[in-house]
Amino acid sequence: MNITKGKIVSAKKVVIYGPEGIGKSTLAAQFPEPLFIDTEGSTKELDVARMDKPSSWAFLNEQIDFVIKNKPCKTLVIDTVDWAETLCIKDLCERNGKKGIEDFGYGKGYVYEKEDFGKFLNKLTDVISAGINVVLTAHACIRKFEQPDELGSYDRYEMKLGQKTGSAISPLVKEWADMVLFANYKTLSVAADKDGKKHKAQGGRRVMFTSHHPCWDAKNRYGLPEEIPMEYGQIRHIFEQETAEPTSDIAETAKTEEVVETPAEQENNELSGSLPRALSDLMTENGVDEAEIRNVVSQKGYFPADMPINDYPEEFVNGVLIGAWEQVFDCVKAMRDYPF
Repeated sequence: MNITKGKIVSAKKVVIYGPEGIGKSTLAAQFPEPLFIDTEGSTKELDVARMDKPSSWAFLNEQIDFVIKNKPCKTLVIDTVDWAETLCIKDLCERNGKKGIEDFGYGKGYVYEKEDFGKFLNKLTDVISAGINVVLTAHACIRKFEQPDELGSYDRYEMKLGQKTGSAISPLVKEWADMVLFANYKTLSVAADKDGKKHKAQGGRRVMFTSHHPCWDAKNRYGLPEEIPMEYGQIRHIFEQETAEPTSDIAETAKTEEVVETPAEQENNELSGSLPRALSDLMTENGVDEAEIRNVVSQKGYFPADMPINDYPEEFVNGVLIGAWEQVFDCVKAMRDYPF
């Protein structure tokens, strides 16, 4: 049995949430060498490195696998995680032929979503193990909180996750994180008359809350003050510690070298150009062409091999080709290994 002592330096798991437009993405862009997975297109005005907007839950997971394998950054930012949850629910429904998560009945859909999202957080933990910080941004919402042992109720800010899941997803994210920062505007009330009977609001400076409060969720493991200005410099020292150094060769190569497509890639892009975006992204990312998809579909007895993918029923494309992409790709690889 091995016993160690002292602090273990590692990458950090951070959640930043707050009202829209307060600057969550701008703050995340100041973390060490950030790479954004922009699920909602909110970084268009920021000069940052970003991956393609994920068109499906499967593609989002493949992007994270790419980061784990190639280490192209020091911080992975998923902006925002509540839009990522939307992809999770959409994928879950399509895989099971449901129009909505309520169609599973008796809350089963929410249980399945919690399982899928738990696996997603485990994958992000693998990013941490690779020496890369993970920052999740999220929108905030206000909910009425009923105190069980006292009279009355009050409003509190929470992450905009699991709106209809009995708050099952938000606790998962909070437990996963090392640091949960609630960003908000701090408004001061000042007297508007000499008697101090009338008041008006002034200020509105941006601050971050780092500790739990009855009106919001927050936490940190680094001894931060309960309230700090919304500036990266306030938490910079946490990330300046030595961590495993991921290489940035891939990111630098992408900036300096022109990407030249091979003939096979050009043919694949031509074939998949008119396909649904979510399926096209998965095919391009894994180097799969339309003929391989049609062969797998034919071998499984769904449709003839000469039937174009665009003629497949929409529910088959969404529920099988996209929703069960890992199994489809495994079949493609098996046919490559055993072509006869």
